[in-house]
Amino acid sequence: MYNDRTDLITIDELCEILMIGKNTAYSLLKSGAIKSFKINRVWKIPRVSVDEYIKKQAQIN
Repeated sequence: MYNDRTDLITIDELCEILMIGKNTAYSLLKSGAIKSFKINRVWKIPRVSVDEYIKKQAQIN
């Protein structure tokens, strides 16, 4: 699924992985659907959280 396995991804990378817009991405982060945190004003998203979200959504659908 990924070529480069880094621990944290950016909001732009999240949008690319999930093929969603930034507004949807921010909504997922703010609601806690994807576990993340902020350092100053920058969202940091653990890649593991994205994997868990995808698996969870696959089970629901």
